[in-house]
Amino acid sequence: MTQGAPVTVTGAASALPVPVPVPVRVPVPARVPGPVPVPGDGRLAEAVAAGVLFGQESGSRVARTLRAVSSVVTPLGWAVLALVGTSFLFGYAMGWTELVVIGWAGLVLLVAASGFLIGRNAFEIHLHLPVDRVVVGERVPGQVSVRNPTRRRLPGVGVEVPVGAGLAEFSTPSLAGGEEFSDVFIVPTRKRGVIPIGPVQTARADPIGLLRREVVWAEQASLFVHPRTVSIPSMSTGFIRDLEGNPTRDLTNSDVSFHALREYVAGDERRTIHWKSTAKTGRYMVRQFEESRRSHLMVALSLAESDYSGEDEFEMAVSVAGSLGVRAIRDARTVSVVASAVPPDSTGRRIPALRPLCTLTRSRLLDDLSGVERALGAPTVSELARAAADTVAGISVAFLVSGSAVTLTQLRTAASRFPVGVDVVAVICNPETVPSLRRVAELSVLTIGYLDDLQPSLARTKAA
Repeated sequence: MTQGAPVTVTGAASALPVPVPVPVRVPVPARVPGPVPVPGDGRLAEAVAAGVLFGQESGSRVARTLRAVSSVVTPLGWAVLALVGTSFLFGYAMGWTELVVIGWAGLVLLVAASGFLIGRNAFEIHLHLPVDRVVVGERVPGQVSVRNPTRRRLPGVGVEVPVGAGLAEFSTPSLAGGEEFSDVFIVPTRKRGVIPIGPVQTARADPIGLLRREVVWAEQASLFVHPRTVSIPSMSTGFIRDLEGNPTRDLTNSDVSFHALREYVAGDERRTIHWKSTAKTGRYMVRQFEESRRSHLMVALSLAESDYSGEDEFEMAVSVAGSLGVRAIRDARTVSVVASAVPPDSTGRRIPALRPLCTLTRSRLLDDLSGVERALGAPTVSELARAAADTVAGISVAFLVSGSAVTLTQLRTAASRFPVGVDVVAVICNPETVPSLRRVAELSVLTIGYLDDLQPSLARTKAA
């Protein structure tokens, strides 16, 4: 057989019938009847969507209109509006002519009142305060200026200035173009605190008081009413001697700040002899120095409700803390002023804590003291002392300021929280009591009846 030649099959195999392919029927899935397309179906969907959108916009506009109307209707206006609706309803239903007349009269009043609200407020209003920090008891004048920046005459409006919980009100006359009107109001400062002043509001209303439209201006100010403080002598008890500290008036034989020369006395160290002066005078002369001291004074003010018997005690305690802190700042001493505080705790437990007050400047400290208030759950003086001893490092003198409700046992417990060597002075504020001084181990208990008693009482403490 030649490779590549065709093969011919003969014999029985060639007599077999050739198979014929049988057609197989494949099942066709039944067609699900669907929506029959209708001419204009897309336009109908767009119309429905446009209708829904128009309804939403109309609803929002109606809601805004109702809010705007309700914001200008006074309680008297609502009462008149209810009377008008009731009069129309029963007057026409029952044929009662008097009720119909009352309804139309009330409706005329409402329409006439709305005419007083037409127009926009084109004024320029400014609030002026000569000072933003005062001492409690001082009178502070405030000024409001209203100017017409337009070329036409504007009708007068009512001006309201919120002052704390009060309200200063006055009316402006009609102002020609470019005219200005000013009025002065007095801010009462009978109590320490932070008084918000403003924002200034202008009000347009009808003479009867049915409708009233108010416009709030952006200007607002805060007036800090500082506690009253007294001048006290420089505090040096408990200061730590340190060559890096500040020189004082106390003289010593060894330091770095030279003061003067004096004659040698028995017991002086030979290294302090100034030999040049000794050669000139013929007598031994020694050097004297001003003692350098470093102090970290801490003033802890208790805000616990249970430590005070009244509001007068607490106000005196705030003034005492301010006087001590201001004196230390003036002396350029390192000072920390803290107050008790209760941080929020999700477990419901009360954790003793303290709130540090700013001591960068005298004004910043008094600003913080203007906002402190007593708290029912604040830590007591002993808990405050423990938190201060754990937080503030390097304390040399600690002043604990509280009221007359604190017992001597609590004060001794508070003093024991501080390390050994820290001078602890407890200042008890008890109005109209005789000042006294008690010494219990390392604790000095100073009781004052008036704020002016603080200066002589501290002088007694220093001498003791």
